[in-house]
Amino acid sequence: MAYRGDPGFTHGAPSPLGVLVANLGTPDAPTAPAVRRYLAEFLADPRVVELPRWKWLPILHGIILRVRPRHAAEAYRKVWTEEGSPLLAISRRQTAALQAALSSRLPGPVRVVLGMRYGAPSIAGALEELRAAGVRRLLVLPLYPQYSATTTASTFDAVAGTLATWRWVPELRFLTQYHDDPGYVRALVASVREAWASQGEPDRLLFSFHGLPRRYLEAGDPYHCACQKTARLVTEALGLPRERWALSFQSRVGREEWLRPYTDELLKQWGAEGVQRVHVACPGFSADCLETLEEIGQQNRGFFLEAGGGSFHYVPALNDRPDHIAALADLVTRQAQGWPEADANRNPADVAAELAASRARALAMGATR
Repeated sequence: MAYRGDPGFTHGAPSPLGVLVANLGTPDAPTAPAVRRYLAEFLADPRVVELPRWKWLPILHGIILRVRPRHAAEAYRKVWTEEGSPLLAISRRQTAALQAALSSRLPGPVRVVLGMRYGAPSIAGALEELRAAGVRRLLVLPLYPQYSATTTASTFDAVAGTLATWRWVPELRFLTQYHDDPGYVRALVASVREAWASQGEPDRLLFSFHGLPRRYLEAGDPYHCACQKTARLVTEALGLPRERWALSFQSRVGREEWLRPYTDELLKQWGAEGVQRVHVACPGFSADCLETLEEIGQQNRGFFLEAGGGSFHYVPALNDRPDHIAALADLVTRQAQGWPEADANRNPADVAAELAASRARALAMGATR
């Protein structure tokens, strides 16, 4: 195997801290062909669908990818914007805001890039951008507050798969979860309170998280527990009685048992019971996307109202809110402790002199760059 080297390496060149911001991904366009390409990559990931390949791949390519892309494309068209995919547009804003926050906080240089697990911009492409920038220390920030093998671990697989092709592998730190991080929880609490201030307090607050097959929980995936803790911490900060909030799981597919209760069934039940005002928050989604804007904001709104409910309000994801960006910057700053770019005693003049001396020694020994 030919490993990727650094033919342009120059002795004494400064090396920034690299931060890879990762999220799930999105189709390139709200069309059936684009959605088919995206789903083919997403649903072929063994972390997402834990079935033997000989059993699953014929189903995926023979049935699902022939039917689902057309229906999914219709849903994507309902939320597509002038900037394109909401998830991608928001993720780019988050990345730019995090770059600005870290550049002002960290004493040393930092480079923040965005990579999607599926689709573009890819994780491999983002890592190549960091490699070209001379990054020797890499911090990976998957924007999944609640760890799951289907998301966070899959991101690790993609990062490790790319780094396995490099000749010079950087120091690596990987943030696996932040479901109980105080800054993240405070941002969630603030977003809910802002919704209450503008819409009035609801009769019920629902936390809707992306679902998983129940057998993943039984196999040891900690996602369910992390979701429960996030909801508990937020409601404790809000002072909300237990009878006024609930937690549910959305986006299930197929006939297999998934984590319960199901969001759509619970909202239909509340509507039938005559619950008048409902707010729904989705703390597991760091950026608004198809699952929040269309599935919750449109589909499930309709389920609740049609069943007899009064008013429905979706609490937007944290997106690029300043308090969310500050929380992410705090996470990165803590994780980077001990690295020279985060050293509060770093003196730029001393660093420049050390790099110049290193280059001079290399050239004296015969280096050409």
